[in-house]
Amino acid sequence: MMVMQKFAASLLSVALPVLAVVGADSRAAYTIDSKNSKVEIHVAREGFFKAFGHDHLVSATQFSGEVQLDAAKLKDSSVSLAIDAKSLTVVDPGESEKDRKDVQDTMLGDQVLDVARHPQIQFSSSGVKVLSNNKGEMNLQVEGTLALHGVKKPVSVPVHVQLADDGTLTADAEVSLIQSEFGITPIKVAGGTVRVKDKLRLTFHFVARKAS
Repeated sequence: MMVMQKFAASLLSVALPVLAVVGADSRAAYTIDSKNSKVEIHVAREGFFKAFGHDHLVSATQFSGEVQLDAAKLKDSSVSLAIDAKSLTVVDPGESEKDRKDVQDTMLGDQVLDVARHPQIQFSSSGVKVLSNNKGEMNLQVEGTLALHGVKKPVSVPVHVQLADDGTLTADAEVSLIQSEFGITPIKVAGGTVRVKDKLRLTFHFVARKAS
């Protein structure tokens, strides 16, 4: 009996460190490559004279983030993202530089984002649901908290993730937000006959690489 106990103890002393290493190896940190990634906000117009307005396309030029991917237990993965609100740039193809600047000044000013008081937009995940997982291609539902304009709200984001053979992670996502839920009043002009919709559409394309 004593021999068996010593054998079992010896086996555990070897197995536990091995299992710890295996568990550690299943979780990898990735840093978002902002130069090859894209964050865009799509703002649509509405109102009786909406034909005299135009939709807006806004791009974030400065952001950072990290993904913690647990390959063995995907639901334990996490993601964080921080966007410099001042870096939001109105693209609006086909519009004049002056018009783009006017829209951008309004967007960053105290009427809308008020970036002087709220310089960052942040997202931090709280949970991940696995919808499908097939050979490095995953569909996930990421739950988390979005901090925007001084307001924090829970959001749920469907994310498509791919892992390349070289270890690069790419993720694509799209989510809609209601501006007024974050204390933002949609801009109106001409007595409200032309205005932007309360609902915004955000699209993300992230390229992330393993942190050294």
